[in-house]
Amino acid sequence: MASALTVLRRLYLSIYNWLVFIGWFQVLFLALKALKESGHEHVYNAVEKPLLLAQSAAVMEILHGLIGLVRSPVSSTLPQIGSRLYLTWGILWSFPEIRTHILVTSLVISWAITEIIRYSFFGMKEAFGFAPSWHLWLRYSTFLVLYPTGISSEVGLIYFALPYIKASEKYCFRMPNKWNFSFDYFYAAILALGIYVPVLTCTIICSGRGREHFPNQKRSELFSRFAALWLLSPNFGACMISFFLVLLFG
Repeated sequence: MASALTVLRRLYLSIYNWLVFIGWFQVLFLALKALKESGHEHVYNAVEKPLLLAQSAAVMEILHGLIGLVRSPVSSTLPQIGSRLYLTWGILWSFPEIRTHILVTSLVISWAITEIIRYSFFGMKEAFGFAPSWHLWLRYSTFLVLYPTGISSEVGLIYFALPYIKASEKYCFRMPNKWNFSFDYFYAAILALGIYVPVLTCTIICSGRGREHFPNQKRSELFSRFAALWLLSPNFGACMISFFLVLLFG
């Protein structure tokens, strides 16, 4: 009975990971196609449907952690998935005015590459019981670049969306009302900016622990220097990606 449940678990997780991998691969393909043919202003419209589906599917990862299907702690999974859902639905989907910003392109590309590597890695492990060494290296090394560019793009987009959030008063509840409760989405967004970098930096550090798979005497020192550089300049990665995108496609 236990072996049958294990097989079912691995089959389900394999299918889940490969389906979401396909979704993110489509996002990356459409983003690069739109970027080359139409410019960064059209990237969001090209990827909207697969992006919403692929990112929303990540909610299942929280459930997987809660019921013990995977070993990943919910405490580290929830902030990352929650922040991405907030950006996907609470910013990009809710405020169309921000969709043409170049940071949307750096955001989508960073997310897509990260998730293509991650979901294919876990898909390989669940389907075949192992992943190639190069795949392991990609899983625990590329985040050093892609997480900062992704998170910096997220922070930038929240910041640039603030005027539209304030002007629209969307998702705001004003008093008086029958619940005797008020909520201002604009101030909630400002609060999100305040906690964004510290909370998600912990996610980067937790991911960095996975690099214990690679014996390297300078690993910890290099990672610490990298984290310090990014913390001192949280928009550095996004600015660099935007700069190169302008050079290539501007």
